[in-house]
Amino acid sequence: MKGIILAGGKGTRMYPMTKAVTKQLLPVYDKPMIYYPLSVLLLGGIREIMIISDRENLPLFRELLGDGSDIGIELSYAVQERPGGIAESFIIASDFIGGDDVCLILGDNIFYGQDLTARFEEAKGLIDSKACGAVVFGYPVKNPCDFGVVEFDDDGKVISVEEKPSKPRSDFAIPGLYFYANDVKKVAAGIEPSERGEKEITAVNEVYLKRGELRCIRLYRGFAWLDTGTPERLLKAAEFISTVQNTQGFYVSCIEEIAWRRGFISKQQLKKLGRKLIDTEYGKYLVSLED
Repeated sequence: MKGIILAGGKGTRMYPMTKAVTKQLLPVYDKPMIYYPLSVLLLGGIREIMIISDRENLPLFRELLGDGSDIGIELSYAVQERPGGIAESFIIASDFIGGDDVCLILGDNIFYGQDLTARFEEAKGLIDSKACGAVVFGYPVKNPCDFGVVEFDDDGKVISVEEKPSKPRSDFAIPGLYFYANDVKKVAAGIEPSERGEKEITAVNEVYLKRGELRCIRLYRGFAWLDTGTPERLLKAAEFISTVQNTQGFYVSCIEEIAWRRGFISKQQLKKLGRKLIDTEYGKYLVSLED
């Protein structure tokens, strides 16, 4: 399975912070925002990843992350010329996806929870086994009107999906983490742009829903989904990460540590990365890690 991080958009709700740089490069406590979705893909064992962003910011992502070889992965990059919708990612990345299935995560979404890897593997397994063609997650929220909403039965079979409905049929929002079979490339190419001129991910999900191939995995207590799309949400996310790290003593979404624990790099490689940053708390943390 290949991975895609969509780090595009103008981030207008974050102005003036995003006037000169994309929001996915803003810090969330002590790490760039892009580290958090990248860490989710790494936890899921995905090592071939494409980052999609606009032409102005893509060189900054390259400078930050390089080709990924330092942490045992393969990173590639592609340009989204203008905001064309989440579903356009599959068209832009068509050659990169090739004959594989794909996981797409939005660059401003943060996921945290003990069962994250297990839920990821469950979704991946449903796609691998061809039990369905698409998997989304359902996360209970107080304000479902602000999000895409999913309604499902007790078996996780989706009954309906709606984009920011005025009268939601459930209180489960759809976070920005999606799993699809390889034919999502054709599905995305076949949908018409919405009134705002974008290929909507909801339209893609509706195709799989009509086929009876859309499944939903519910995320409950003990799991956190943080959307950092506004200054208030960005602040709350930073406070959450700070609290976890300073209370429990380990780093959240430390991509070097995850790469090591997943076996992508050796302990010696991890220590080498840490020594390069030894004057920072981040570097000292990497050097201090034990089996």
